[in-house]
Order: sequence, then C-alpha cells, then structure tokens
Amino acid sequence: MQESKRRAALVTGGRRGIAYALAEAGFDVAIIDLEQDAACDETLAALRDRGARTHFIRGDIAGLDRHAAMIDEIYAAFGTLDCLVSNAGVQVKVRGDILDVKPESYDRVMGVNLRGTFFLTQQVARRMVAEERPADSPARSIITISSANAFIAGPDHSEYCMSKTALSMMTKMLAVRLAPHRIYTYEIRPGIIQTDMTAVAREKYDR
Repeated sequence: MQESKRRAALVTGGRRGIAYALAEAGFDVAIIDLEQDAACDETLAALRDRGARTHFIRGDIAGLDRHAAMIDEIYAAFGTLDCLVSNAGVQVKVRGDILDVKPESYDRVMGVNLRGTFFLTQQVARRMVAEERPADSPARSIITISSANAFIAGPDHSEYCMSKTALSMMTKMLAVRLAPHRIYTYEIRPGIIQTDMTAVAREKYDR
C-alpha cells in the first residue's frame, strides 16, 4: 500500500466510465465488474489520467461468499474506503407480462440488484463503522444507483422495478442507521441511459 492524500471510492459495475467524476474530485477508485475488457482498460487509463490510483477486481456481486475478500483487497490497496457507489445491476433478459414472470428470471434480477447490492453494502458499512474517525474528518458516503422504476411501474419488467423499489427503502434505512457515524447515504434514480443494459428497449425509447 502506498500513502496517498486522496480519498478512496469503490464503484460496482464501473468499467464504463461512471467513476470519472470521482477521480476528478480527488478519489482513488476501485472497480468491481464482471470482466476486464477493452472498455474497462479504457476506463482505468482515463481514471489514472485524472490523477487517481486504480484497482480492478473481477467479480460478481451476486456471489456473497466473495464480498469480504473483495473489500479486504480494496483496503489492502488503498488503506481505507470513503465512498461506495453501488451501480452494478441487471435488467430482465426478456420483457413480458408480469403474469408470466418465471422464478429463474426473478431470482437472477433480485440476486444482483437487491441481494448482492444489499449484502455488499452491509460489508462496506460494517468496515466503515469499525473505522471510526475524528469528528473533523471528511464524511463518508454510500451512493446507490436505483432507477426511475423505483416509483414508475413497468409491468413488462416487473422484477427489475421491484428490485429498485427495495433499494430505495434500503437507502432510507441505512441513512437512519449510519448518520450517527457521519456516513451519509444517497439514492440516485436515473431515467433511460443508453447502455448495454437498456439496448433491448432502445428502439422503443428512441421513438
């Protein structure tokens, strides 16, 4: 571990550039994502160009048994963690009637969007609470990327909507629990963004 005056952030599902603003704001950045492809290499290089140290972990947040090791790896790389951005998520593979949702589709979406996100956030929050800091030190943060579907019903991708609604309540409960430790929680509800995940509906929204 090298000493650094920069703060440290973890971004899940961050291999496509979502972390640039963090680097520009003075954060070193760790990314957890499914693969280290060309887009990921481009992102890591761009983060370093912005002055950040980087650390990449290949992993699936749906695999709860790896969470502790991944967080340990980030602390070993940076010595601390000031910010978690929970961005990783999946959409339904096939859009269709809520009355036709299959358990395997429900379990896949909930396993990543809700179960994986909740338990990884829990691991990070525990480490942050254990690492108490002086009252005059910078506050820490947990930022959860949910969706406009946290409140807009989409019955053709209902399991996705339900997962995002649950993340909204998770954020509120964490806010109450963590505020005394000056760990502040935020939820961001994006609308439609052109990504691989929304490609299935791109033609509809382009119209």
